[in-house]
Amino acid sequence: MQIPENIITRLSYIDRVQPFVGKNIIKVFTGQRRVGKSFLLFQLIQLIQHQEKNAHILYINKEDLAFSFLKTAQDLQDYVLKNKATHKKTYVFIDEIQDIINFETALRSLLLHQELDIYCTGSNANLLSGDIAGYLSGRYIEIIVYSLSYIEFLEFHQLEDHQKSLEKYLKFGGLPYLKHLPLEDSIVFEYLKNIYNTIVYRDIINRYSVRNVPFLEQLVLFLAAHIGSVFSAKKISDFLKSQHIKMPSNQVQIYTQYLVNAFLISKVVRYDMIGKRIFEIGEKFYFENLGIRNALWGYRLEDRGKIAENVVYNHLRYMGYKVVVGTMGVRGIDFIAEKEGEKLYIQVALSINDTKTLEREFGNLKNINDNYPKTVITMDVFTGNTYEGIATVDLRSFLLSKI
Repeated sequence: MQIPENIITRLSYIDRVQPFVGKNIIKVFTGQRRVGKSFLLFQLIQLIQHQEKNAHILYINKEDLAFSFLKTAQDLQDYVLKNKATHKKTYVFIDEIQDIINFETALRSLLLHQELDIYCTGSNANLLSGDIAGYLSGRYIEIIVYSLSYIEFLEFHQLEDHQKSLEKYLKFGGLPYLKHLPLEDSIVFEYLKNIYNTIVYRDIINRYSVRNVPFLEQLVLFLAAHIGSVFSAKKISDFLKSQHIKMPSNQVQIYTQYLVNAFLISKVVRYDMIGKRIFEIGEKFYFENLGIRNALWGYRLEDRGKIAENVVYNHLRYMGYKVVVGTMGVRGIDFIAEKEGEKLYIQVALSINDTKTLEREFGNLKNINDNYPKTVITMDVFTGNTYEGIATVDLRSFLLSKI
């Protein structure tokens, strides 16, 4: 194993996992391909080697042909037990563990060995869902890794915070490898299209044996064009049918879930603030990485409002918030974000310079009858008073905030 040089440490993730280093609990990093999960493993290896000079490290990369012989849970267990240290702790790092059949049985078995400290990554949201989560209950922590935040983007590309930097972030997104490329449309979008193809073919088509590939690709384009819109599987099916693309709504739902499982898109449910319940149909969809979305659909002037909404959602998730869409009858709240029992109500508007937009965005927030913070986020830069107690924040300032 050779650790790449000049790794930029993503402290927000290292700080979250550090209390569990050395503990007999599995540390699992999940997230879209190429968001930097492998490099987080490298950062942890460096941290452990700094703290323990002769630490025994066992690194397994399932994307490396050298480990192609590890196909099953039994293979994994046999390899780890054969190569672990005899009289001290062994730190085990497994990259892309979902490629090992029944990996969860190996993990549970390996946990019986107190001298093992286990870390792994996976590129599928179902990695620890359902039966597997129950099987490993209380024996793991999961940390979802996202594309670079705006602050991280500035650090990776050595940019100052100004409007041009924000435009680059909104256009190209935050995949870490972009720091090695010139930030030019033709170069970056070609790279991002290749990443998209890898995700679609390896994490969706091959994994789920998808047969209707053209429909899957049309579905992605449809969602790219309509980020932030409320849709049900039936509405998507009906629209695509009008475009002479036929697919029953239950199949649309299945394919959409595949995209969510691969971390390509996020599905955000709607919450009825009056009835205090989650709506069973009608969700919003956002892209985990806006650069991939723009590479597929284009970076269009008319989409700036949607893009701003998407990047606000991504930042809330990066900061650890659980996010839903709020509804109050015919009125809507873009995001209700909750963390540690506290809430934020957020509206996103491209501009609030005209009276109708101002009344709509602030009016929706004014109708909420609790005292949690309410904010309108806009591309407009404004540093004056609140609007009847409701704050206005420009997008750049919001993305620089710790919320």
